[in-house]
Amino acid sequence: MKFAEFHAGQRLTAGPYRVSEADIVAFAQQWDPQWFHADVQAASASHWGGVIASGWHTASIAMRLVADHFLVGSESFASPGLEQLRWPAPVKPGDLLTLQVEVIEARRSRQKPLGILRWRWQLLNQREQEVLDLTVTSLFDLGPDAAAPGA
Repeated sequence: MKFAEFHAGQRLTAGPYRVSEADIVAFAQQWDPQWFHADVQAASASHWGGVIASGWHTASIAMRLVADHFLVGSESFASPGLEQLRWPAPVKPGDLLTLQVEVIEARRSRQKPLGILRWRWQLLNQREQEVLDLTVTSLFDLGPDAAAPGA
């Protein structure tokens, strides 16, 4: 989507995305090797009854859905960061995740040819439980030579 297509109050949906045990363990082994993410046997005897996805894995799934559904072909080029990030419930093997997005603000910078997008990303599992809640600021290059490749 191009920056001009976003507006405050807009709601968007992407997904679903199914999470497998193999994906949870592979991500954890590389990036967050805590036992409750990476060790199936140890996690099976835990409070969780099995492995749960790293929060960073969950955030990466949201980013992938955003990139594939809303940022492809856009002028997006950076993010100065997040305002908040929460993981209210764990992601378990077999969960089917759907991303719900709400555009909080879409405005043009007064100083530079930039679009500034503040949006809230929420991932919900198949039981409508929220597993991720984050607010992101994304920057879009609106300069004269900003056409994205293939646009």
